[in-house]
Amino acid sequence: MTMMEPVLSPSALSEAGRLVDAPRLRRREADAERPGRAIRRHFLIALGFSLAAVWLLLDRADLHIDPWRADNLPFYAAGMAALVLRIGWGGRSPRRPPSTAAEFSEYAALFTLVSLMGAAASYPVAALTHGYADAALQDIDEVLGFDWLACYRLVAAHPVLQVLGTIAYRSIYVTPAMILWAAARRGDRQQAYRFLAGFWLAAVITLVLFSLMPAVGPFSYLWHQPVAYMPESELWQQGLIPTLRERSVHLVDLGHLRGIVSAPSFHTAAAVLYIATAWPVRGLRWPVLALNLAMLFSTPVEGTHYLIDMVLGAGVAVTALLVVAGYCRRLERQPGI
Repeated sequence: MTMMEPVLSPSALSEAGRLVDAPRLRRREADAERPGRAIRRHFLIALGFSLAAVWLLLDRADLHIDPWRADNLPFYAAGMAALVLRIGWGGRSPRRPPSTAAEFSEYAALFTLVSLMGAAASYPVAALTHGYADAALQDIDEVLGFDWLACYRLVAAHPVLQVLGTIAYRSIYVTPAMILWAAARRGDRQQAYRFLAGFWLAAVITLVLFSLMPAVGPFSYLWHQPVAYMPESELWQQGLIPTLRERSVHLVDLGHLRGIVSAPSFHTAAAVLYIATAWPVRGLRWPVLALNLAMLFSTPVEGTHYLIDMVLGAGVAVTALLVVAGYCRRLERQPGI
């Protein structure tokens, strides 16, 4: 080595290598983000078509949603808050990525929209059905050896089970908040939109199957004595479904939506989706598993579901997970998406 040759330190060599590899790293990062962007784009398109489908269903069933009702104000306020968070802390350049709160507000708003659409769509779907599938569903439960009345009597006799069951059943909106917040913190938009797409698809499949097997549920069908304990889902199906079919109801009140889908059980579908989504995330795995196992145990009584409703709900979730996973793999194999 002559005295005129430059001597580079290891840190300088490392920095030089980093600068040389920077374009390649940026390309790799962009390649990794493309499937996530594509899933988001396709999900939003599907959501737009779903809104149109719900509107057409409402019109066909002589139903409408009054946007000016005071009951809708909380949804408008939440939507505005989510929009402000998303715009204000959404990141304006690659060097300033969106904040966790901004990402979470976007995910939470979309999850809420899917939930409202699914619940609202169940009304016109019920209005367009005929007959009831309770006899067939109960026959299947007997073959499976499931005694709904025994479960109900057990809960009715123990106030502690009633309180725990109600809390567990209402937790259906707790787990998605945990999942979407964790995805926002990790900056994992692809996982967040895979979860949202799975939830949306499960809702669509549930409504399609509900149209084929409407039911009033085991509480209305099997219990013919004074009510010893009123479950969380109450007795809405036996009164609401006939009035919807008769076109006696014309308003769908978003602030007072009632669960009228018996088969499949969407609580079961949601629980399976939640557990499958949270399982790879170490910090979420066991809390989500415990919470949703509790929700599943509460579902027969608090949701007034036959056991076969829950079996069908689990099948809905597995189908949605497989379809979304296959779709994502296909996107990842497509160049230039």
